[in-house]
Amino acid sequence: MTIANILADAASAAPNRLNPVRLFLDADIIVQVVMVGLILASIWTWAIIVSFSLRMGGVARRSKAFEREFLKTEHPERLLDGKRRQDNPSARVAAAGLGELQQSAGADGRVRDRAGTNGRVALAMEGQVAAEADSLAERLNFLATTGSVAPFVGLFGTVWGIMTSFFEIGQQQNSSLAVVAPGISQALFATAIGLFAAIPAVIAYNRFSHRVNSYEARLQRFADRVSSHIGRELEGL
Repeated sequence: MTIANILADAASAAPNRLNPVRLFLDADIIVQVVMVGLILASIWTWAIIVSFSLRMGGVARRSKAFEREFLKTEHPERLLDGKRRQDNPSARVAAAGLGELQQSAGADGRVRDRAGTNGRVALAMEGQVAAEADSLAERLNFLATTGSVAPFVGLFGTVWGIMTSFFEIGQQQNSSLAVVAPGISQALFATAIGLFAAIPAVIAYNRFSHRVNSYEARLQRFADRVSSHIGRELEGL
């Protein structure tokens, strides 16, 4: 059985009540394109929601474990191997600070300008914190775009469908509800799909943006602790 046969059976299953499949199949080609685009955007939105939730949960757990271990060890550089830094923003922030410290040290391993070195270490970690936050929030732009654009795309489909209905009224010279209602129903269905795509996107964007901001603040607090630790070591040299 082909997809076309499945859609046809679904469209004829319940002719006396609202049938989304029939509304889609009977709609104008422009309205169908709008509906398909919105459905694809909704599917991608939910894929981002699920994947981002799983990723943030894993990143938060790994970062918390690394930060706890990093602040306790006497040799933090041993924790910064490639495996630990993989998808671990806290490890990359610490690596940025320690890397700047190593570059500021002379050939004998001693730091001449302690205040300047401490400042450069802090700036390096701040830059890495910002980069990590941007990386986490990169895919959220699609949610923001979907949340703001999808209702208007659905409205475009609605306007087009209503114009088509009025054109049919003129062609048939009949303004009865039986002539107008199907086209208007198909047009309004496009708006409904637009809202269906936009509402979860807006809610998820606001929620995830808050989580990214909170995580960025947490990374910055960790960077401040690392900077303070490095500053105390420099004072002891």
